This record gives sequence, structure tokens and C-alpha cells, in this order.
Amino acid sequence: MSKSTIICDTEPWKDLKAHVEDMKKTHLRELMTDTERCKSMMVEFDGIMLDYSRQCATLDTMDKLFKLAEAACLKQKITRMFNGERINITENRPVLHIALRASRDAVIHCDGKNVVPDVWQVLDKIREFSERVRSGSWLGATGKALTDVVSIGIGGSFLGPLFVHTALQTEPEAIGCARGRQLCFLANVDPIDIARNIAGLNPETTLVVVVSKTFTTAETMLNARTLREWISSALGPQAVAKHMVAVSTNLTLVEKFGIDPNNAFAFWDWVGGRYSVCSAVGVLPLSLQYGFSTVEKFLKGASSIDQHFYSAPFEENIPVLLGLLSIWNVSFHGHPARAILPYSQALEKFAPHIQQVSMESNGKGVSIDGVVLPFEAGEIDFGEPGTNGQHSFYQLIHQGRVIPCDFIGVVKSQQPVYLKGEVVSNHDELMSNFFAQPDALAYGKMPEQLRNENVTENLIPHKTFSGNRPSFSLLLPSLNAYNIGQLLAIYEHRVAVQGFIWGINSFDQWGVELGKSLASQVRKQLSASREKGEPVKGFNFSTTTLLTKYLEASADITSDPPTHLPHM
Repeated sequence: MSKSTIICDTEPWKDLKAHVEDMKKTHLRELMTDTERCKSMMVEFDGIMLDYSRQCATLDTMDKLFKLAEAACLKQKITRMFNGERINITENRPVLHIALRASRDAVIHCDGKNVVPDVWQVLDKIREFSERVRSGSWLGATGKALTDVVSIGIGGSFLGPLFVHTALQTEPEAIGCARGRQLCFLANVDPIDIARNIAGLNPETTLVVVVSKTFTTAETMLNARTLREWISSALGPQAVAKHMVAVSTNLTLVEKFGIDPNNAFAFWDWVGGRYSVCSAVGVLPLSLQYGFSTVEKFLKGASSIDQHFYSAPFEENIPVLLGLLSIWNVSFHGHPARAILPYSQALEKFAPHIQQVSMESNGKGVSIDGVVLPFEAGEIDFGEPGTNGQHSFYQLIHQGRVIPCDFIGVVKSQQPVYLKGEVVSNHDELMSNFFAQPDALAYGKMPEQLRNENVTENLIPHKTFSGNRPSFSLLLPSLNAYNIGQLLAIYEHRVAVQGFIWGINSFDQWGVELGKSLASQVRKQLSASREKGEPVKGFNFSTTTLLTKYLEASADITSDPPTHLPHM
């Protein structure tokens, strides 16, 4: 495929467009009777099993998708990413989150330099610092151990670490490592989020981690200044150096803020925010909570998938198979959404994180060469753990719009419960639904079956399920730190595969910038109106009216602002 060619102009894309019309005449009920097909649509790696037999696809479909991957130069694009080439061309940056979890002896080049030693220099610094805090050799300003950590960040500096933290909270080994410690995340600039996060915390025992690559992110820095005031007012300004550390590349602003630059942990331009959980962004707060050895297992899990993604043939490559079939569902079947349905409460923050990884990466309207796409790219991602989701939005999935589903199950529960007299355990009950739901979506229930069950005729339309609704089943052996790292990397690389096929840049996010710049203009107006009484000007009628109303109605609230944080 030449540089100027859009993927939809290639023969494999056109072939799939013709093929999908034939596939629409074939029901999953029929496809699932073919045992050889089903057998060939199961892939296993390192104890993880992917079953994609409930996709509306045949072996012929898969051959055509592999030809599409070839036309899109997928293998070459993956290699270019792993080689540290500047594939994020709009920001002229490499994309090397794989280097964040590479083994110490790995060699990954960026501009001719092996970056792995730099990564491990930061990891070793995190190990040393977190062990000092956890052991009590690093104490707060009043001599007390720092047992509570507040990590301040937003977007990629928040969602990924929160997902991993939530997944580890109920993992037996991690529980032992975290005993007596507390970790929370402050992201929203809404003062309610601040109030909730510091409720019950004592400044004397609290360590604040400020996460901002540039140390200029508006929401993060306002929250950081708020917590700096909380610490200073209780313990004095000199306490900031003992109670606040930074994850940033801007040491000048870190020092200006009052944080010792020696207590700043670096990361690099080749780490995108939503791919940064394996950098100091996630590793520092998670190591403070669970110890570095637990987090290192998480990194090793992610690295194992990196190697699988890089070296496994496409026919056996879990992220590639997931990515190609997602393209099939979005671009050929026209399904715009995807439901991520983990059957584990420990993964309750997984869907929100992947929502950002996917939608910020692939929510693009132009090709990497700047050509307007004549097709839709990206998916609407949402999800909720089973069985909660079954009593929420599954109605739509079963009888409303067709939404391809990712079912994620775990063989061994983190917290097994066996009730006396109960043959089926709680986890068995959960997993019964994990196994049943994909079949219910695939097969549905036809009017003939309902008549055989003597359902009254007027209810038959309401109780009919059309079926033929595609899903993946991903079964993990357990949910320890290693498996959590694997799950993260599978989804990161799946998103990259989709972007590589669509021919877009999955590693910039200019769509985030416009709202930010407009908010900056509003902020200036609010400041001018509050300080000098200037009327609202320079906005359209709607915004002017709303802003004026807001200023008038909030004048009595802001005329005598509190000089300290509300008492928690």
C-alpha cells in the first residue's frame, strides 16, 4: 500500500465489503455447529485463552482479514513501533511504552540510544524511595510514618493506575503488602473530589504524588496547590519537601513549586499519557502501596504480551486477532460500540481505562497523512462488571442494538467463598453467567421454541431473541499482578492494531486541546469579571447569557471566599 492510499481503496477491503453481505445471511447458530471452525478459533498463550468462535466470521473471513493486515503493512508498522521509529508523526515522537516494562537486559533503541537503562534507572529510584517510605526510614515533617498516599493526576495519569490499584486491592499477596497503607487518586478539579479524597486523612501521615509531565496541566496543578495549602496550613511551608513528590519531566517547575527536584521521577516524551501506567506515573504510587516487587510482576506480565504481540504469527496473536475482528465489526458490519464485560469485580475500573485508551487513540477523522477518512474509525467503549451489567444494559445488548461484547473471565477467584451446604461456589455462580451469556447472544431464542414452551402468542414477539450477536470470550487463569499486566497490554496492542489498519495516528490526541483552549478564555473572563467587574464579552449569545447568570448567582458565594480548606 503506498503512502497516499487509504485502506478502503485496497482490494482486500473491497473484498471484505462484498464478503460481509454474504456473512449477513449466515447465523451464528449455523456457524457454531461447525466444530472444526470453532476449534480453529481458539487461541491459547501463557494460560490465557481467547475464544472468538462467536464472531460472525468464517475461516474465509479470517483469511481475508489477514490479507487486509498485509495490505495495511501491519507487521512492518508493529516492527517500526518496537524499533523506536517516530510513528507519532504529528508530534514527531516514537511510541515506546513497551520499553517501560522491558527486562533489564533488553535493547530498545530511540534515536540510536538504548533507552532501557534509563527506564531501569527510574525504576531503581522508585524501588529505593518506596522502600524507604514503606519501612519508615522516610518520615513526615513531624516524625510520623507516611502511610497514606494521594496521587494527583488526570486522564492517563489517573485512569490506568486506578484500574491496577483497584484490581490489586483484593489480590491476596497484594493485600499483605498493603496492610496499614492507603492509596487514593485525585483527578477532578471539582472541590467535591478533593473533599472526598482527603476526608479522614491526616496531613502528618500523608504523602502527595503530583503527576504531570509538563507540570502545567491546569486541573492537576490547581489540585496540587490546594493540597500544598492543606499541608502547609497544618504543618508549615517547610513540610512540603517531606510530604510532596513529583512525577514530571519539568524539574524547573517542580522546584519552583516547592518540591525537591531529587524527589522528582522522570518519564519521557515517547510515553503517551494513556499508555503511561507502566512508567513512574503508575509504578510510583502503586509501589508505595503494594511494594515494588508486586509492581514488578505486573510489568513482567505486560512484557510477556509485548513479546507475544511482536513475535507470534497473526493466526495465533491475541491482540492482532482482537484488533482485526474489531475492524470487521466496526467497519464492515457497522457496529459502532463495544461492551467490555469483566466477570470480576476487581476489574471494575478496567472499562473506564480502556475507554480512554481506545477512544482517545482511535477517535480520529483523518488518516495519518491528513486525508479525511471516508469511513468511521474508533468505537464507543463502555462496560461494567458482570453480573451487575446483566441487570443494567444487557437488555439493549440482547434485544436492542447489536453491540459486540468482550467477556473477560477468571478461572481462579482472588477471594473464593464456599458456603456450607452449597455445591456451587459463589465464583461458580459468577462464571456460570460468563459461560452462558455469549451463547445467549449467539443463539437467541426463536418463536418456535417459545411456542413449544406454551408461551402465549401475544408475548412471543417480546420474548423472542434474534441472536447472531458477536462476542469474544477471554479467560484468564487468575487475576494476580502478572495477569493484570497481561490484560492491560492485550488491550493496548489491540487498539494499536486497529489504528494501524485504519491508517490513523493512534498516539496523538489533538481533540483534547480545543476544549482546553476555550476553557482558558472563559477562565480569563471569570477573573476579569470577579476582580474588575468587567462585563462578559467576546462570546456568543448563549455562552454570554450563561456566564453572566453564573457570575451573578455565584457573587455572594465568592465575595467572602474561605481562607482554608473545608474541615473534613
